[in-house]
Amino acid sequence: MSAELDRMEELIKELNKYSYEYYVLSNPTVSDKEYDKKYDELVALERSTGVIRPYSPTVRIGDKVLPEFQKYTHRAKLWSMGKAQSVEELREWHERNVRLIENYNSTHEDKLPELTYVVTKKFDGLTINCTYDEEGIMVKAATRGTGEIGEDVTEQARTIRQIPLKINYHNVVEVHGETIMTKEAFENYNKDVQVPLKNLRNGAAGALRNLNVRETARRNLSAFFYDVGYNEGDPFQSYQEMMEFIRKNNFPVDDYMKVCKNVEEIEKEIEYIGSIRDSLNYDIDGVVIVIDDMRTRNLLGYTVKFPKWAIAFKFEALEVTTKILEVEWNVGRSGRVSPTALLEPVELGGVTVKRATLNNMDDIKRKGVRLGARVLIRRSNDVIPEIMGTVEESKDSGEEILPPEFCPYCSSKLILDGAHYFCENTLSCKPQMVKSIVHFASREAMNIEGFSEKTAEQLFEKLNIKAIYDLYTLNKEQLIGLDKFKDKKAQNLLDAIEKSKNCDLASFIFALGIPNVGKKTSRDIVKNFKTLENIMKASEEELLLVEDVGEIVALSIIKFFAQDKIIKSIEELLKLGVKPYYEESQIVENAFAGKTVVVTGSLKNYSRTEIKEKLQSLGAKVAGSVSKKTDYVLAGEDPGSKYDKAVDLGVNIINEQQFEDMLN
Repeated sequence: MSAELDRMEELIKELNKYSYEYYVLSNPTVSDKEYDKKYDELVALERSTGVIRPYSPTVRIGDKVLPEFQKYTHRAKLWSMGKAQSVEELREWHERNVRLIENYNSTHEDKLPELTYVVTKKFDGLTINCTYDEEGIMVKAATRGTGEIGEDVTEQARTIRQIPLKINYHNVVEVHGETIMTKEAFENYNKDVQVPLKNLRNGAAGALRNLNVRETARRNLSAFFYDVGYNEGDPFQSYQEMMEFIRKNNFPVDDYMKVCKNVEEIEKEIEYIGSIRDSLNYDIDGVVIVIDDMRTRNLLGYTVKFPKWAIAFKFEALEVTTKILEVEWNVGRSGRVSPTALLEPVELGGVTVKRATLNNMDDIKRKGVRLGARVLIRRSNDVIPEIMGTVEESKDSGEEILPPEFCPYCSSKLILDGAHYFCENTLSCKPQMVKSIVHFASREAMNIEGFSEKTAEQLFEKLNIKAIYDLYTLNKEQLIGLDKFKDKKAQNLLDAIEKSKNCDLASFIFALGIPNVGKKTSRDIVKNFKTLENIMKASEEELLLVEDVGEIVALSIIKFFAQDKIIKSIEELLKLGVKPYYEESQIVENAFAGKTVVVTGSLKNYSRTEIKEKLQSLGAKVAGSVSKKTDYVLAGEDPGSKYDKAVDLGVNIINEQQFEDMLN
């Protein structure tokens, strides 16, 4: 038993080191195969001994559903931050600091040092406070809450692989950070869900404050740490020393941190951060300026709400107010009928906005949205703007928004399922059928070249195509009768349809349009089950063993394949010659295996999706932003700021031809 426990400790230490190198440093030192082998050995030892350490990597799985949130009292208060929105306000704050130090130094022999500020980014996520005990083990993670009492999110925090579960420090300490969702995580998550997230901040906050810990894990959160709020060890002399402690104990920290002596230097940094804001792969809403020296901080102290020694410079929010003219109800591929607000046109972030998201009737009522009312809208991550709420003085004006009783397209009676209305007429409701056909033919699905939404509409309206498998019964005479279809175009489409019959199984599964199942999930499922028959017969327990497949996804798959019309469609597709295949991927030795690659600009021979898939098939990690850990930047035509950053950092930059040469 003792030997087994010793081996467990050895494996935990190794695996946690590998995770730090991979998730924090972006510099993996072992292959996935070697990591998996040691991980599996650890799981076997934990099973045989019945012992699971709280800092074991196996606790990061996130397979719990908690009954409720527990309150947690922070050992030290998490303060709010005073805000400035102009350089003049910053100057006033700086001059107050100068006066206080001059007054102190004129009457004391233990002089305070000259003012030095540290500037960092202000992350737009959700604050987290991690507590470590005398053994260095993370025993608690909590949200900020009121600043004194937060909510216990320990299980959720353990799913964030960047957060260390054990540190080399033997005093009780609380370390503050910000949980965020990167743009890559946001996009990947939205590919696999029926109801996509609206913005990065809501994605992070909703994940950390979710009782279903598996859902937290699915969102693949990241974190940055920036403060020690409570420490029973030796006190820090400066903020830079504190940050070095945080970095040394393997917490993820942002690369950017600048030391400034005056407001002019701070202003330059604000301009710089503002200029790179849009190119970051996470959201920020300003910068934070703090005094470096801890003695000076102690002397300045606090107001009722804020530390006097820190201030946040907030960037201008991408928010405006405008008037709701009417609400349009649209039918999606799944039959969900969703409201979209039509707005009085308004400029927002250099774009004229005429439409905004309204999620459902519950959302409309909660925000007090009415026709003719003035509303606050926000644009985030280049998605359609979202209505945040109603302007106070406009709350009682306007006309109540009512849901439609019948489908706006096919007039079928709508049903209410949860918070959403659905049209169940899947066979003859035009938007549902057209979107299903377009999805089936899309590049990441069956990849039928030359297929468009216009084509799908004509097939539905003129050729009475009411099922996916009808695509494989088309002939040239039928197509030539369609608008803008002549002999060559008709033949090209038939050839593309014929070519699509020989498709990989993951693309076929994705093409079927299973709710909550995107391309990545399709690949993961196929990798585990190998055949279409196995997938169709899989149980919930078997599906839950697949990485990133939670209860919602598993039940969606089971419910999908339990439908007679789905089974009939698949059988017809197979009869008509569709042959989904699966091949075990073998990564051969190449120049990109194990390397971190960033792609920027337009490539001639690859779409963005194709180059990402190509690099991943080579064993490369495809990142969204350039850092010192980046091995290569693959630059196409019109590269953006990522190219400039690569030049500044001295990262290897290659063009498309060099990429192909390196492969050959």
